[in-house]
Amino acid sequence: MEGGKNHFVLIHGVCHGAWSWYRVATALEAAGHRVTAMDMAGCGASPGRGEEVASFEEYSRPLLDAVAALPEGEKAVLVAHSFGGQSLSLAMERHPEKVSVAVFVTATMPAAGKPMTYAFKQLSQGKGPDFFMDCTLGSTGDPRNPDKTFLFGPKYMARRVYQLSPPEDLTLGIAMVRPSRRFLNDDTMNGDVLTSARYGGVRRVYVVAEDDEWKPAEMQRLMASWNPGTDHMPMFSKSRELSELLMVIANKYYPGS
Repeated sequence: MEGGKNHFVLIHGVCHGAWSWYRVATALEAAGHRVTAMDMAGCGASPGRGEEVASFEEYSRPLLDAVAALPEGEKAVLVAHSFGGQSLSLAMERHPEKVSVAVFVTATMPAAGKPMTYAFKQLSQGKGPDFFMDCTLGSTGDPRNPDKTFLFGPKYMARRVYQLSPPEDLTLGIAMVRPSRRFLNDDTMNGDVLTSARYGGVRRVYVVAEDDEWKPAEMQRLMASWNPGTDHMPMFSKSRELSELLMVIANKYYPGS
């Protein structure tokens, strides 16, 4: 390998947890890299309920704290899947000097100068209630201005999320997913928090999953186009290829290379 050994920070998508990276984390560690896969607040093995997480800031706090705690001069490769792109973007804005490259794996990639909810609203256009099949949609928070909650349904996961993944990973996913807030009314998600100077100054790569039925490839490319410079679960359906691609990306942007 060219370059050196990297520190990969892996950020999961909505309803998922650090467990969803187990194949990729194993491959990266076997190649000698350091891997940190963490649960966002109320996700995976973290305590508390996702519906009760008060804000997007609180939801993203595990990632923000981990990046802030990196030793002076150390840069990490931040990799986000799906909704994790929102938390990744916030970490890029807060700590651009600690990110060697940000990798969005079929993830939501916001645009600098626009609210983070903008990308979500664009993605949601044209998707009626039937699209989500047996997913559970609910509400939480202030009854006068409730936030939406979401949980993947087994049929939806099999049809639109894990349709090309190994069956054992679908079984794992069905057993492990947890309800999550969407934070559509959140101040951070709706504020002007992503700047061109900080968020926009971080090098980034977008990994398009061509056969993603939840986030179509054309929408993935549209989000990438806002930022100059498989199925929905490639960490399962194409884990070896994704791991190798992440190492290629990390080597290209290895500090000093």
